[in-house]
Amino acid sequence: MSLTNTNLSQTLINGSKKIVLAAALLLTVGISSSFATPKDGGNDAATVSFHKDFKKVEVIEKHAGKNFIKFTFKMNDVVMSAFYNENGQLLAITRNIQSSQLPLQLLMQIKKDYGNYWISDLFEYDGDGSSCYYITLESADYCVILRSNGTEWEMYDKKAKQ
Repeated sequence: MSLTNTNLSQTLINGSKKIVLAAALLLTVGISSSFATPKDGGNDAATVSFHKDFKKVEVIEKHAGKNFIKFTFKMNDVVMSAFYNENGQLLAITRNIQSSQLPLQLLMQIKKDYGNYWISDLFEYDGDGSSCYYITLESADYCVILRSNGTEWEMYDKKAKQ
């Protein structure tokens, strides 16, 4: 009987070793694949750069576009967006503003030239080493987007409403 117990014990030990070996192999493969597959659709560099550039902000939304990753966040109670390429390079920053925050000359031109329009979007853009404003104005018939070029507005886009 001692031979049978020894064979049984040896069989159990060999089976246990195989199970432990298989579990270790699965764990290794699982860990390796988690490092090989980038999180967030392959834009880890952008995420790392964003968190390095903007510490302690409240992220509202993250959106991956064709050639950029957009992070919408709140900093000092102001809603802002940061645009990064997939390599983690900051492309531009925008912040929503109120019309009263526009430079006076730009605000007066809007009042004069687009008095029958309402503002549906207005933000400050900072990118490529320069800063400007974009404003979307709407009427019953048209949607107009203007871009500032210093102290004046220029037409960026105009579409008839349908």
